[in-house]
Amino acid sequence: MNAFILAAGFGTRLRPLTDRTPKPLVPVLNVPSICYTLFLLSEAGFGKAIVNIHHHPESIRGFFERHNFGGMEIVLSEEKTILGTGGGLKKCEHLLDDGDFLLINSDIISDIDLKALIGHHRKSGLGGTLALHETPLAAEIGQVGIRDGRVLDFRNMRGTGLLSPLIYTGTAVLSPNIFRYLSDQFSSIVDTGFTGLIDHEGLGYYEHRGIWQDIGTLQNFYRTNLDGNLRILQLEPRMNRCIGISPRMVSSLAEISPGALVSQSVVGDRCSIAAGAVVEHSVLLPDTIVERGSVIRNAIAGPGWIVPA
Repeated sequence: MNAFILAAGFGTRLRPLTDRTPKPLVPVLNVPSICYTLFLLSEAGFGKAIVNIHHHPESIRGFFERHNFGGMEIVLSEEKTILGTGGGLKKCEHLLDDGDFLLINSDIISDIDLKALIGHHRKSGLGGTLALHETPLAAEIGQVGIRDGRVLDFRNMRGTGLLSPLIYTGTAVLSPNIFRYLSDQFSSIVDTGFTGLIDHEGLGYYEHRGIWQDIGTLQNFYRTNLDGNLRILQLEPRMNRCIGISPRMVSSLAEISPGALVSQSVVGDRCSIAAGAVVEHSVLLPDTIVERGSVIRNAIAGPGWIVPA
């Protein structure tokens, strides 16, 4: 089975982090976010992944040229004009039309058991299976309407009145039949492909009860790095074994003066913190310089900028 990784978005809600860095390479606990997805694929035995790209494509190309993810074949699909989640997938139909495939976002941090998801899908006989996750924030994020083991609605957009505490995790196993309902123009996979499967093939779901974090906003990015990091850090041995990259609070490439005070913070590659500086409950992006006497508290900081959390 092949995988398709959605990685072409602008990351608008993450600015200024994404002004010069594509969202898939924004680091979470010193690991580019897409690596958490690649880890799941590698651990589940995937040999090939198609990745759509658009924003800062040269950075993503360079990243994959420098890293080998357990020998996994990476095929990049560059969109000169961004096509959305539906159009981007439709563009790669010729690479995915020979059997079921996995669809997964590049900006989620999770420990979804992909083998279990695939097994559940195969037993269902349906056109697709979405991985869903229960959260008290479902109404805010987007509730999935379910009934009798099937997905029937999203945010009540189909007027079913069905609501649940479950959200879509950005992970699914899909039949190539989905391509019948996709548009090759800019479009959402929910409005086209998922709706088509609901109406014609049936769309099931698998409930994931483990780690799931979305980093699509500055607030979520901050919380994932600092408030939700304990369970993510526990993935370290598995990730290191699978892809040779693993989460950590402080980069080995950072320089922290003995006279600096750093507590409950993530410190990125090539950061420099001078004596007398204070960094508390903050995330320092790569190449951030904290000068003597500076105080960064409850914030996200990058080279030349600070955003309060």
